[in-house]
Order: sequence, then C-alpha cells, then structure tokens
Amino acid sequence: MTCRSPLKLAACMALSGVGNLAMASDEPAQGFAEGSTLSVLNRNFYFNRDNRDAAAPTRNPGKQPDNGYSEAWAHAVIARFESGFTQGTVGVGLDAFAMLGLKLDTGGGRNGGRSSFDVLPVDHDGQARDEYTKFGGAAKVRLYDTVLKVGDVFPANPVVAAGDSRLLPESFRGVTLENTSIKDLVLQAGRLHAMSQPVSSDLRENFVTFYGGPVDSPWIAYGGGDYTLNDYVSVSLFSSRLKDVWNQYYAGTSLSWPLSDELALIGGFNYYKAVDEGQQRLGAFDNNIWSAKLGVRFGAHTLALTHQRNNGDDDFDYLRQSDSIFLDNSIQYSDFNSPKERSWMLRYDLNMAAYGIPGLSFMTRYGKGTDADYSNANAFYMRRGADGNPLTDQKRWERDIEVKYVVQTGAAKDLSLRVRQATTRATAFESDLDEVRLIVEYPLSVL
Repeated sequence: MTCRSPLKLAACMALSGVGNLAMASDEPAQGFAEGSTLSVLNRNFYFNRDNRDAAAPTRNPGKQPDNGYSEAWAHAVIARFESGFTQGTVGVGLDAFAMLGLKLDTGGGRNGGRSSFDVLPVDHDGQARDEYTKFGGAAKVRLYDTVLKVGDVFPANPVVAAGDSRLLPESFRGVTLENTSIKDLVLQAGRLHAMSQPVSSDLRENFVTFYGGPVDSPWIAYGGGDYTLNDYVSVSLFSSRLKDVWNQYYAGTSLSWPLSDELALIGGFNYYKAVDEGQQRLGAFDNNIWSAKLGVRFGAHTLALTHQRNNGDDDFDYLRQSDSIFLDNSIQYSDFNSPKERSWMLRYDLNMAAYGIPGLSFMTRYGKGTDADYSNANAFYMRRGADGNPLTDQKRWERDIEVKYVVQTGAAKDLSLRVRQATTRATAFESDLDEVRLIVEYPLSVL
C-alpha cells in the first residue's frame, strides 16, 4: 500500500508501529496512574487594539461609529490531565481538560465584537459574556511506538496546528496518530471533523478559514513527519485535505550550524502549495508561497533576515486562529500572504542571561510587504477599492516589540510576564492599527 494521501498515511503509520518492533523502546512502560500528569495554567490576558480612524466591530454607545478601539482584560484557568498507559502490549489511557475564561474588564463595552480581536465571546447584542468554559477529553491507545487518540485533540504541525494566541487555546475533534518507531523521525496523521475557536465553548463547530470565512466541509485530514538529520539540520514534509476546499502541501527545513563556541549560522526554508479540491467551496485556486531565513547567533544576540513571496493569485489561507502557517513573515498581526505579495523582515533577539539576568529576553522585528495584487483573485478572496476595481500595488509594514521575563527560582518559579506591542500601516487592503498585549502566565504541576 502506498502512503500518498493523509488517510493512507495514517494506516501506514499504524502498521509501522508493528513492523518496527526491533526499534521499539526498551524502557519499561509506566502504568495508567504512575505515568499521569495534572497541570494548571493561570493566564491573565490584557489586549487592546486601536484601528486608528477605521471602524471596528465594537460595542460602545458613547463612541462614534468610526472609533475603532477595542479592549479586553480577562483571566483563564486551564487544567490538563494526561494519564499514563495501562501495562501490556496494548496500553490505554485518557487525556482531559477543563478551561474557564473570566471577563475582568472590556473598557466600557469596547470588547471587539465578533472579529479577529477574539478575546471574549459575545452575545447576540455584541456584549461580552462574563465567563465561558471548555470541557473535553480524548481516549488514547498505545501499540509499541504508535499512539492513537480519539476525541478532543491539539495537533501541532505545519498544516493543522491548534492556536494558542488568545485567552483559551483552540482545539479539534477527531482521530490522530503519532509514531516514533524510527530514531529522530516523528510521524503524524489525523482526520478531524470539528474545531473549536478560542472564544467558544462549542467543541463541535464547523471549519472556518482566516480569509475565506466559514466553509461547509465535513473533515480535514493530514499526514507527514519531522526528521532530525543531525544536531544542526531538520526537515519536515506534510500534506492536508480540507474536504471540498483545498489540498495543502508543505516542505520545510531549519539549520543551526555552529562556527565557533560563540558564533552560529542559522537558516531555514518553508514552502506551501495549496490547490482547490472537490466542490471548490472557496473557489478555484492554485497558489504557492515560500519564505527563507538567514541569520547569525553571536552569544546573547541573534540577527536574522527573511524573505517571503506569494506567487498565487489569492490570499494563502489557513484555519482561523490556528498556528497552521509556518512562514517566517507571519508575525503578530500581518501574515504578508496576499496575492503576489513579496516581503522582507529583519529580526533581532537578545537573551539577557549572558548579562546576568537569566529569564529576561527581548525581541524586535520590522517587516515590509509590497506588490500585493488582487487583479486575478477569485470571488472569495477578491478585495476591491472604492472605485469597484481590484486592488493593486498594495503595501504594508509592521513593527513588533516584545519583552518577556520568566522567574527562575522560588515559589513563583516559571511565572512569566510578557509585553507585546505591534504597529502596522497599510494601503487600502489592510487596516492601520496599534495594539498592546500584556500576558502573565503561572503554570503549576499538580501531578
């Protein structure tokens, strides 16, 4: 059996777990209870976004309709339980989670409404809810080096990745497989029939894409793997099918090559191809987009230059609020993924441990995109100007600054404080905005 499609790859992975017995781990398996972990993450999240003079989906009767300021402050408690596996050739286990989101303040009703702001859910009047919850779990089975999960899952790969950039993480519902029979090779596959947005308690929602919006698709399937060639180079290959919408293919590599004790060369390359599939519920398209990175790491300092180019006629799309876009210039707000858009970005990172302050880090980056052109976009991705014509020669830039500190010792060990600021300016196809995010996280290991 060839393993060309995501579904066939899943079967191949299951068989590989049986066929590579000699390569299976010799370590004694822990039991259901002995291998269990329980963690609780407290996340305090403040977010404001100023759309400048543009309108934003916000509710505040005291403000003019063109005031685009959104603001929210909330707290989350995220508990995760992961059991070990029962003893024997076939082990069974259970994963479960319980999540609570609490509204603290929405700045006089400026909660962002139903938009990409997406900090808190809103009712039919656009008012933010005081609280919301998520509960879910997955049964799991281990056969040698293959683990199958059925239920609510959090996949992490370049074509389907659960996002965690808001108050509560995104989740999916379906079946996943992971196999580690071969040293340095991790294989993944899955078939998912529902997703849950960060602001929703519903674990059975339909699929939504970032640019095309809701789509009537019964499932998404994926398969692929990550292989570490050596201490310096790794490669990834993945594909996915969002039924009746698209087939996506991904290839990527990363490099970290030491030149001396203090100096290292870093690099990487990411490539996606997306082709319409089945009933073409987001129209006909055949897009490819890539990014390349080259940089140096010298002691505490890292400097990298990246270039990214979309060769397609449409926006390169992905699942809403997910992390399923492993492109170097997909950053805090902008993805730089419009049709024909080319972009450059310069990024600088500083690790203050080298200067006697372990746990403190700093990052800043500046990206600029040009040549976005919607002349040949299909109806789902088309953007037009005030004159009704497709937008052409569109430009934008974004500057991000982030400071993060992680407590190293004491009762507050692993407590992290992070400040993120973004400024972006664009021509007609995107918003001008400023935003600030303050995130405090305190993880506790109970078991």
